[in-house]
Amino acid sequence: RTGDVLEPENCVMGIGSGGNYALASARALLDGPLDAEAIVRRSLDIAADICVFTNRNVTVETLKGA
Repeated sequence: RTGDVLEPENCVMGIGSGGNYALASARALLDGPLDAEAIVRRSLDIAADICVFTNRNVTVETLKGA
């Protein structure tokens, strides 16, 4: 709640304890056939395999573009 503004690099970003693992996974999956939600879910699943502080309780919110 510090008012920081985060800007994604290369269209993806990761935050939190497993954020770097999820970010790496998402970058690897960007060129594949998965849609954005599938990339998020798979990336977080990979992060949960690596980081003991990341769990599999995920809520994905989708924003509709203009």
